[in-house]
Amino acid sequence: MILEEMGMKAKEASIVTARLSAPEKNKALLNAAENMIKNMDKILEANKADVDSALENGIKGAFIDRLSLTKERIEGMATGLRKVAALKDPVGEFVMMNTLDNGLIIGQKRVPMGVIGIIFEARPNVTSDAFGLCLKAGSAVILRGGKEALKSNKAIVDIFRESLKEDGLPEDIVQIITDTSHETAEKLMKLNGLIDLLIPRGGSGLINNVVRNSTVPVIKTGIGNCHVYVDETADMKKAIDIVINAKTQRPGVCNACESLLINEKIADEFVPVICKELMAKNVEIRADGKIYAMVKGTKKATEEDWGTEYEDYIISARIVKDVDEAIELIRKYGTGHSEAIITENYSNAQKFLNEVDAAAVYVNASTRFTDGEQFGFGAEIGISTQKLHARGPMGLKELTTTKYIIYGNGQIRE
Repeated sequence: MILEEMGMKAKEASIVTARLSAPEKNKALLNAAENMIKNMDKILEANKADVDSALENGIKGAFIDRLSLTKERIEGMATGLRKVAALKDPVGEFVMMNTLDNGLIIGQKRVPMGVIGIIFEARPNVTSDAFGLCLKAGSAVILRGGKEALKSNKAIVDIFRESLKEDGLPEDIVQIITDTSHETAEKLMKLNGLIDLLIPRGGSGLINNVVRNSTVPVIKTGIGNCHVYVDETADMKKAIDIVINAKTQRPGVCNACESLLINEKIADEFVPVICKELMAKNVEIRADGKIYAMVKGTKKATEEDWGTEYEDYIISARIVKDVDEAIELIRKYGTGHSEAIITENYSNAQKFLNEVDAAAVYVNASTRFTDGEQFGFGAEIGISTQKLHARGPMGLKELTTTKYIIYGNGQIRE
């Protein structure tokens, strides 16, 4: 019954958010950002408790990085709210307006989604992004984070709710579910009529579970077995810099490179160099037979490795004949997230752009740029890897829907 009550409160709050003007929403966002900075110590204290508990339970590596907050990361979250406030409000925008022969004026207008549910894992920054984007898009949000980040998420949401209260707005524009059991998540997936859209953010297990079991409409996000293909004409310095950045700048995120493909014509020159650079960054290389034979310290890859999203300091690597084989392997093992080619050959670049089926396809740039803030959206709610409604980084427009507005003057249908 608690979830139903939360859903009903969110529904009521969403009526208010749908009516808010852009200046009113922006004022609330800026106040929330200011209060995050003012209450930074509370957030850091709660986060330390979460991190200490995770470490005591044997959790380590990239998971701890995703869970951890610092002064700089909290300042970044506040900056994200300010950037969302500065963005153009999509609500009320007319997508089209036509006058028919019978005199009817038909327009298509952007409107709020209503109530959005977010199920996510150990990334407290999602709490801030979700609140900011959903409020600016005119919707209320119900958050269900992972148990490992519960104290951090609750501290952030408490600050947001107090900020909303200061602005004379319903606190229930943002709510957090404190029962992190699987049963609660399952119930949230069935709140038809109270939740209008459900967005999962996390690993493949979480996302696939939500897609399989939800009766609420779902946008599938974030599973990222991202490839970087180094073509025979690649500039070696560009290739090394991009591969190292894509893999090691932040390995625990969905736009990190997980699979490296290298053209056979440059393998003798490039493979030893890139493997040395990766190993210097403590990256474990799971290699095909050719690379395994060439470079000491690599591990032999299994079939499973080619399709694995590691989210860690691990990369699969193999030698390919040409751009066609690279595209074929991406087609077979990719997850439709982000794929990159490093090349100085225009034809190969265009072929890769045209034939690789993914939300973001790059030429001579790191896959790490697939991010709402990096794309100029202020923040993102997730990266959609499906094709209906939204694809790629989901910003404000992707959190709205549309309705048709029809002006008549007594017309009737014959």
